[in-house]
Amino acid sequence: MTVDAHHHVWDLSVRDQDWIAEDSPLRRDFTVDDLAPEARAAGVDRTVLVQTVTVAEETPEFLALAARSDLIAGVVGWTDLTRPDVADELARLRELPGGRYLKGVRHQVQGEPDPEWLLRADVRHGLAAVADAGLVYDLVVLPGQLPACARAAAGLPELTFVLDHLGKPPIAAGALEPWASAVRTLAALPNTVCKLSGMVTEADPESWTVDDLRPYADTALAAFGPDRLMFGSDWPVCTPLASYGEVLALARRLTDPGEQTQIFETTAVRVYGL
Repeated sequence: MTVDAHHHVWDLSVRDQDWIAEDSPLRRDFTVDDLAPEARAAGVDRTVLVQTVTVAEETPEFLALAARSDLIAGVVGWTDLTRPDVADELARLRELPGGRYLKGVRHQVQGEPDPEWLLRADVRHGLAAVADAGLVYDLVVLPGQLPACARAAAGLPELTFVLDHLGKPPIAAGALEPWASAVRTLAALPNTVCKLSGMVTEADPESWTVDDLRPYADTALAAFGPDRLMFGSDWPVCTPLASYGEVLALARRLTDPGEQTQIFETTAVRVYGL
């Protein structure tokens, strides 16, 4: 089995994706029906659908979608971590149609102006509720926010933190530090996991090669090990730069065949309880 631990879908007639530029090729609908033939052709059997916007209505929609799909095995949704009744809200989501597919929660921390947003008392209360619900927390952050991620993970050892897109390293600039040191600090905590995803979108769109990506993949693999690293396509965000099949093939080129069962299957199955 091959698992894609990170992809998105959206329907612009239902909800705008205000993060997409007006002239971007991403400014159109991308549905599970679009994804399924590409995923199947690439040998992917199960996927994890990840939230795109901080809108409460999106998560119930995704759960219902997962219940109708033979491809989506889990959902990472969104809820307001700062609401006092966040535990009750997580319980409510679990009771909705498809609620059993809720595996984790994510917030666009990368858009928060406070680099220590994760350390706020109200956010920590919400993260503790995520842990109590048996869910994981996906981190979509910028490199400068990685130290706060490490402090948050150290303070909540009962919660599994999943770093999306390797923490968005500066691949286009060709710089490893201080990103690499921050990733190693985070990876030193046993309750952290990383997704081998989102690399092509951080590379130079005109000239990137596999060799440009390799130092970052190697750093993540050395830090987390294959038992805490999982593949994610980041479809359709990847599509202006690489097709679904190309992203999967690229990830295989960047990893050792002896470690690929963990990276492309068992880590995601274990972490998300698929």
